[in-house]
Amino acid sequence: MSLAHPPRWLTSAQLHPVPTPLHRDWLFDQGSLTRRLTGLSAGQFSVLPLLQGWQVLRADECDSLQVPVGSQGWVREVFLRGAEQPWVFARSVAARSALEGSGFDLGKLGSRSLGELLFSDRAFQRGELQVCRYPAIWLPAAVREERLWGRRSCFRRDGLGVLVAEVFLPAFWEQAEQPA
Repeated sequence: MSLAHPPRWLTSAQLHPVPTPLHRDWLFDQGSLTRRLTGLSAGQFSVLPLLQGWQVLRADECDSLQVPVGSQGWVREVFLRGAEQPWVFARSVAARSALEGSGFDLGKLGSRSLGELLFSDRAFQRGELQVCRYPAIWLPAAVREERLWGRRSCFRRDGLGVLVAEVFLPAFWEQAEQPA
């Protein structure tokens, strides 16, 4: 779905005003989000697949993956859950032109975490993290809310790029703000 005013994805250096230290810690952490969520949920972490399949990629995704606007790609949307509650909405995309023949099959993940797979394969290099206030219209109806923080980065291996966007939902921040 295209927007009249798409979000501006910003790096840490470009982000003003600066969010709270807690927000910055989670938005710009370079480690595995899956591992951090597993710890925060005391091991009660799960992945709930919402949809996956071939779609025309959004213009901002095409730009990030360096493919022509209107390119088709594999799209996977999931909820990353803590204690059975959706904490993060994640959307991962890869251009069809790069994915086919790469030996990387996003369609077989099921309820496994893509992040764990990307972080366990040393051939993937993570690009710079970018953040934005994620457009509500791009979220599933059950969690649609304006001005939620989202982040994304592109993982690259040879000619393949996998763009992973993660949107932190209000239930996540409630849990993250609890004393340890």
